[in-house]
Amino acid sequence: MPVPPARFDPLDPALLVDPYPTYARLREQAAVCRGGPGTWVVPRWTEVAGLLRDPRLGHGFAATGESNLLRLAYSVAGGRADTALTRIVPRLPGEDHGRVRRLMAQALNPAAVRAIAADASGWLDRFLDDAVERGEFDAMTDLALPLQTAVACELISAPVADRPDIVSRAVDIGRAFILIPYVAEGGLAAQREAIGWLRDYVADLVAARRRAPGDDLLSRLTRVRHQGTVLSDDEIVDNAVFLLFAGFETTIHLVAGGCAALAGHPDAWQQLGGRPGLAANAVEEVLRYDAPIQWVARLTSAPVRIADRTIRKDRAVLLLLASANRDPRRFADPDRLDLTRRPNPHLSFGGGPHTCLGTVLARALGTVVFDRLATRVDSLEPAGEPVLRPHFNLRGHHQVPLAVSPR
Repeated sequence: MPVPPARFDPLDPALLVDPYPTYARLREQAAVCRGGPGTWVVPRWTEVAGLLRDPRLGHGFAATGESNLLRLAYSVAGGRADTALTRIVPRLPGEDHGRVRRLMAQALNPAAVRAIAADASGWLDRFLDDAVERGEFDAMTDLALPLQTAVACELISAPVADRPDIVSRAVDIGRAFILIPYVAEGGLAAQREAIGWLRDYVADLVAARRRAPGDDLLSRLTRVRHQGTVLSDDEIVDNAVFLLFAGFETTIHLVAGGCAALAGHPDAWQQLGGRPGLAANAVEEVLRYDAPIQWVARLTSAPVRIADRTIRKDRAVLLLLASANRDPRRFADPDRLDLTRRPNPHLSFGGGPHTCLGTVLARALGTVVFDRLATRVDSLEPAGEPVLRPHFNLRGHHQVPLAVSPR
């Protein structure tokens, strides 16, 4: 009798604690595994890397209803959430995707990223003055969240008085787009309200920038052109909102998760402490070792051959980025945190035309954080157990308490 395909349950509570033993089992069993109804799961690096670039795998889930997982994933879509979903870069098809992505990248250019990183470096030094004097801090609540709050609000030059409202809505929206197994009663209404509030808020800012342009991201988005094309106000608003919440749900977990990994691996911290120039490489290795986004969902627009199986049209495919990043077929000693690892072709930012738009900014901010920590801090140790967040495909923390001493 044929051996039934291995199965992956994304709602397994064990995944919230430590998903990597499950990923290792899946990689050993098959190149493609069963998920829920109408859903297939890909755990190995070679197949995941190829499928991220395969044009037959897209984002068009809303009209299918083939998979219980997809219905769960997009249950938030409705009302204003539906409208926002259709105009953000990851959801746009074909030529519109390429056009909007090029224009967004033109506005979020290397010079703009360098300026943001320089501001972040100054902020971090002031923060570390206090943290080192106290001898402790929480990498999530004291470092990652305030840093991303400042960066996100600076991107759109939001007035300081408005920032608490912006942050609370950005977090609510992140929970709407980053898949979670359960939404509390009233949660969907809060997420829709957050999308509506932020879209109205950013729309007012865009109108103001058109009347009196500045040098912030929104002003640049109103001016960018490529081959005669421009961004509409609706495209600017939706994608600016997308950058706000996407940054919260990835960058804060890169920073907090990276601090947790370094504190839990004294040998890696010693590598970095002795060579602050390793900071950029440390970002890549932290992303590989414990990816903030564990997997992404795609939908087949045509039959796709994966290893020895053909996946039919209109089937969900989960690409396990975090599993691929630990595949021993691609990475030597993959369960070791090695900051000198080169090359490091991790897949934590995705790949192909849907590579994360904020990749350059996230890398720059992560590099600044690890550089300043390595320069200012001698010992970095856990001051208690990190508290994980029970997300569906997001590997994040509520708390990362750390003890530090000055270098």
